[in-house]
Amino acid sequence: MSQFKERPDQLYRPRRFWTEASVGPRRDDGWPVLLDARTARTPAKAELVLPTEALARLVADEWNGVGEVVDYALMPATRLAFTAIDRVSETRAEVADEVGRYAGSDVLCYFADSPAALVDREEERWGPILTWAEQDLGLHLERASGIVHRPQSPETLARARALAAESDDFGLTGLAWAAGLLGSAVLAFALQRGRLSGADAFDLSRLDEQYQAEQWGVDAEAAERAEAHKSEALLLDRWFAALR
Repeated sequence: MSQFKERPDQLYRPRRFWTEASVGPRRDDGWPVLLDARTARTPAKAELVLPTEALARLVADEWNGVGEVVDYALMPATRLAFTAIDRVSETRAEVADEVGRYAGSDVLCYFADSPAALVDREEERWGPILTWAEQDLGLHLERASGIVHRPQSPETLARARALAAESDDFGLTGLAWAAGLLGSAVLAFALQRGRLSGADAFDLSRLDEQYQAEQWGVDAEAAERAEAHKSEALLLDRWFAALR
């Protein structure tokens, strides 16, 4: 998980004080999320204003779903918006560097050396995405067999950082979260650009785990964690779609 995503336990949990959340009229800086007639604010007291109406609606819907007490653990889009406004806007270079580091150890580069069924599955599922990354993004990644780390070229890492830096604060925040969640800069870029759905990107990130579960059975605790992470991937899908 990206270090740039706000942790819910770091945020104050006030009681609900508004009747309805809505999206206000467009301003020069975007669409504000309104709590009744007042613009909502971030933990750093900045106004909660989003770059697209769709993204503002996604966040406002979370505020409408709040019960008596605000539980930010149930408001992932709001947390991402807080992070983009309060933190990423001030640390863009560091966040782009983080995405670049995931390109340096991208899960899609580490193909199994056995069994043959898993090797074939990875080639069939991962190969086209790596080809897309090279042809469409100019991101060439060296493959490895097994788990021994294989460094990527400085040019590849620089290209990944540059691609990340092209995004606005909200897109960059989503990229950093996605790269950490999926263990892959390539999957993060594919999700951001609509090349993959959140569900497909998540499945591709854990082909090895899925294969092991098929062979040896599902561990209940691991399955619970996987479902929680999948829900985050689905939220990121909606986040990026709302930004496009």
